[in-house]
Amino acid sequence: MTKWAGRGALLLSLGVMAGCASSGEMRERHPDDPWEGFNRKVFAFNDVVDRYALKPAARGYRFITPDPVENGVGNFFSNLGEIRTALNSLLQGKGTNASVATGRFLINSTLGIGGLFDIATRMEITGREEDFGQTLGAWGVGEGAYLVLPLLGPSTVRDTAGLPADMYTYPTTYIEEDKVRVSLTALRVIDARAGLLDQEALISGDRYSFIRDTWLQQRRFEVQDGEMGADPFASDDFEFDDADFDDAFAE
Repeated sequence: MTKWAGRGALLLSLGVMAGCASSGEMRERHPDDPWEGFNRKVFAFNDVVDRYALKPAARGYRFITPDPVENGVGNFFSNLGEIRTALNSLLQGKGTNASVATGRFLINSTLGIGGLFDIATRMEITGREEDFGQTLGAWGVGEGAYLVLPLLGPSTVRDTAGLPADMYTYPTTYIEEDKVRVSLTALRVIDARAGLLDQEALISGDRYSFIRDTWLQQRRFEVQDGEMGADPFASDDFEFDDADFDDAFAE
């Protein structure tokens, strides 16, 4: 399946990896962001959580974890997400994608030793990730306003409505032992955040606007199954204009 935003934990990581707005200048209101004042405050809160908790943990995790182990952890959580993809593909009438997701889960859970190895991709068995927000979009529900959620980060009204269904279709939700469930969730979040460390170099200028516009563009691409055209983030040749990097942030 595609690796962009595995929603859930990855969405959380996107939300907290962004910093406070870099400019106090008045800006024209974005048509998709009528609650920008509120969203920027939540964005700033998420930044504090990231700077003092999540980002240091992600850096430490990357430092002490060998690449093969880190890849295995990512594969494991991605494999669990195939169940959500299969169910939402069926709800959207995408039988082929549901079959692919089911096949990937069975192959990676067995030959891939519990999902630690992505054997299905090596066999060129790939499809599209699907979640309930995308299902609502396929059913004709409008995306609503852009919304930044505490800890969970970028979202829309429609995607926020789909979060409970996404949670209940992810296997770790049903682990009865609290310590195990919380530990796996923490590992999932930290692993996802570590995967975004290198991408921070692309954030420039007003980081709130940068994250919002990038996230909305990618999310719409996912919901519309690529009908907007070529995915600008899927190619290694993707580049921003030089002007985008004039005010690149530095830590």
